[in-house]
Amino acid sequence: MNHDKGDHLKMDHSNLPAGKAGMDHSKIEDPKSVDHSKMDHSKMDHGGHSDHNPGHGKMGHDHHEMMIADFRKRFWITLVLTIPILIFSPMIQGFLGYEFLLPGNQYILFALSSVVYFYGGWPFLKGIWSEVKEGAPGMMTLIAMAITVAYVYSSATVFGLEGMDFFWELATLIAIMLVGHWIEMRSVLGASKALQLLVSMMPAEAHRVKGGTVEVIALEDLLIDDIILIKPGEQVPADGIIVDGSSYLNESMLTGESKPVKKEMNDKVIGGSVNGNGSLKVKVEHTGKDSYLNKVITMVEEAQKTKSKMQNLSDRAAKWLTYMALAIGFGTLAVWLILGFPFVYALERMVTVMVIACPHALGLAIPLVVAISTSVSAQNGLLIRNRTAFEESRKISVLIFDKTGTLTKGDFGVTRIKSVDEKFPKEEILRLASALEQSSEHPIATGIIKKVNEDKITIPKPENFNAITGKGVEANVEGKQVKVVSPGYLRDENISIPEDAYSDAAETVVFVLIDGQLVGYIALADEIRPESAEAIKVFKKNNIKVFMATGDNEKTAKAVSDSLGLDGYYAEVLPHQKVELVEKFQNEGEFVAMTGDGVNDAPALAQANVGIAVGSGTDVAAETADIILVNSNPQDISNLILFGKATYKKMIQNLIWATGYNVVAIPLAAGVLYSYGFVLGPAVGAVLMSLSTIVVAINAQLLKRKIGKK
Repeated sequence: MNHDKGDHLKMDHSNLPAGKAGMDHSKIEDPKSVDHSKMDHSKMDHGGHSDHNPGHGKMGHDHHEMMIADFRKRFWITLVLTIPILIFSPMIQGFLGYEFLLPGNQYILFALSSVVYFYGGWPFLKGIWSEVKEGAPGMMTLIAMAITVAYVYSSATVFGLEGMDFFWELATLIAIMLVGHWIEMRSVLGASKALQLLVSMMPAEAHRVKGGTVEVIALEDLLIDDIILIKPGEQVPADGIIVDGSSYLNESMLTGESKPVKKEMNDKVIGGSVNGNGSLKVKVEHTGKDSYLNKVITMVEEAQKTKSKMQNLSDRAAKWLTYMALAIGFGTLAVWLILGFPFVYALERMVTVMVIACPHALGLAIPLVVAISTSVSAQNGLLIRNRTAFEESRKISVLIFDKTGTLTKGDFGVTRIKSVDEKFPKEEILRLASALEQSSEHPIATGIIKKVNEDKITIPKPENFNAITGKGVEANVEGKQVKVVSPGYLRDENISIPEDAYSDAAETVVFVLIDGQLVGYIALADEIRPESAEAIKVFKKNNIKVFMATGDNEKTAKAVSDSLGLDGYYAEVLPHQKVELVEKFQNEGEFVAMTGDGVNDAPALAQANVGIAVGSGTDVAAETADIILVNSNPQDISNLILFGKATYKKMIQNLIWATGYNVVAIPLAAGVLYSYGFVLGPAVGAVLMSLSTIVVAINAQLLKRKIGKK
């Protein structure tokens, strides 16, 4: 739908829904216990420039990177200490058939394991309090319980209690759980950093006007209400309002609008857009954290802190495993005591059950799949804001597209060139027309020059260039008077328009006159992407109905729909009508995905079961979408749906492998087969646990093969 791209900057975004990512936040607290949510970021010092223009998304990334660095440090230190713990462990020595005992061996194990428990296990020991306070025991509770039971029991064996220590179990469990959470946090940061590429749109410097002089300053020194000069061809360094000058601005990377937008006095400009041939003076309105780009980055970072349903499922599995471990553990102790066995033996059975109940694989089951799916998705043009929506993309039955920039290229390009004078072939018409258009910033001129460059045609020099107000341009080229004009000029001059000048595609057509005679015409349009047809085939193969809802006219909408073989289209649709369309399909029992890029698409993106915004779309579209397409390619949506299905399957498979181990191990450790002479010992339990972990890791890696498969 056509709309004033400046208008969206005037909207109050505070009341718009911020997506559907409303799950619980991670229970892992910042190791340094800094509550960043209560800090006034506007007063933070960023590179010496406090109070006005902090770097884009820097605060969130510094905090997140600090947490990752802390987990990484804890993991490596734990791993280094785990190696001697394994070497000196009598149980491991007996299992591997060697003997290497030092004087005071048990005290060495106790000392090393104490460091591992208190230092490596600290994030989990802290995390348990968050879960207990919320009355929702989960992964943190299960891990903390297992390592505490293992540590306390093993320490007791060092100081007189009969039994075999679990120090090796304690160390390996903490190391694997640390690496699992480290992997997960790295995956979140990796996807966030993909958004940081947006910041490359911003120039490093700005031209600030002070009095009658212009000074070059660093971008971070720019203040609100400063007047800046934006020269032709430069990127706009900050959001603001034009106070002098006019120009066409290319906002395609920000708004999805394929045509450069004319901006005049009092119009808004967005930081990151590219100026045309005019000079502008702009009063700065937003900088740093308040800028358009930074809002998008911050929005996605916040959404990525949420957990998906599958992650919550792993927490629920951990919660029930905690209840099972406690119930079966104390039940095991009671049963063995009732049967008359010594307390020490019954206690060892109980501890074995409770330690085995925390499978290493469960700590990796979801984080590994999340890490791989997030990174592979980002590499293939998908930024996942709402992981639940990503997983549920497998349910999509109806897909509604906005047209511009997704099904179409989003570029105003040449579609046809026709000669009506045999003395001037198509190539010559294009060459002469390009001489007039090379210095113009008009969208039609941009499309013609792009075609000339693609065909590697040398552009001649024009002389006596003149603009025909509202109707075209003219100049002398190689001794000929050349005009590139609108249909209105032909009507004014009583020149007949060729019957075949307009096709069913509702193109924009300009006519080329040489020495007053019509020699041909050039048609331009927003071309259909070559990938669109293939993507539609994939959707239909997967029983997904595809519709288009666009603000464009009936003629254009029908042409695109017929060309791609869509299931239907809706033309000249207003924003509220797109919402009604989504609701209509939902009321019919369909699981609806909506794809769009503009302000007019935002309400429908919020209403849809899965909202998909193209990467070049507006901030409002991004705020209300669940997934962002970096490349605005419809094939990326087919990848999204198919990869979402594969990801869901891998998560379920891994949870089965991780928890299925307990179904076998816990009863055996409790001693249900004792009457048959078999009780699962810690060593055998360790082998089963390791196999489960290896299977989970390999299965997650296989996910990489699934992206892009039709």
